[in-house]
Amino acid sequence: MSLFITFEGPEGSGKSTQARILYETLQAQGYPVILTREPGGTRIGEWIRQILVDLRHTEMSPATEVLLFSAARAQLVNELIGPYLAEGGIVLCDRYADSTYAYQGYGLNHNLDDLHTITAFATGGLMPDLTIYLDIDAERGLERKRQARPAPSPLAPHLAALQESRPPTYGKPEWNRLDARELSYHQRVADGFRKLMLREPERWRRMDAERSIEELAHLIVEAVAPLLERVQQYNPPPNQSLPDAAHE
Repeated sequence: MSLFITFEGPEGSGKSTQARILYETLQAQGYPVILTREPGGTRIGEWIRQILVDLRHTEMSPATEVLLFSAARAQLVNELIGPYLAEGGIVLCDRYADSTYAYQGYGLNHNLDDLHTITAFATGGLMPDLTIYLDIDAERGLERKRQARPAPSPLAPHLAALQESRPPTYGKPEWNRLDARELSYHQRVADGFRKLMLREPERWRRMDAERSIEELAHLIVEAVAPLLERVQQYNPPPNQSLPDAAHE
């Protein structure tokens, strides 16, 4: 059987770092695992990502934002996630459909029923087996992200990951169009995530993002361990170094 794990959290929660660490850990243990991200993860998805995050695109309508995220998600599920799960592997994804409900639903006040319909069409109804949520105060998370990396030039290229077949490299986070929104928006997003967790408590595992990177990594491995029995291990490859810390 396969295993689909997603990572969610407000900006600056460190979810991208933890996703990468779990990927490295499972790979070293011999599990068939890939790491991807939303929006992005495919050639088409990464191009859509650049439209979504570009600080110059202030005129983008909320409806356009929803549909672009959903288009990138549809491509990722059909091209990468679905086929790998069908082979019995483990897929780790840095954000997934819950982000649409939190950011575009609660954050932008879109109708959640409409978002569920669009998301079901884009994903074919595919849902994670486990969602790791790194919880942090919205204002604190934004400050961590600002400190991790100043706002980049909107003309800076972000498509280097497409040059290689391995998972995206998560370095220091970008400061993007959604990050730049007012604090009240990010607070609505964080509140939305909490409401989503209350609806499906069996799927979510909440972690305190203020814990150390090492402690969080240990807790996440503990949360994932009971689900690993369904996945057949390969021979463990040589150990690889862990990524630099980042808050995204």
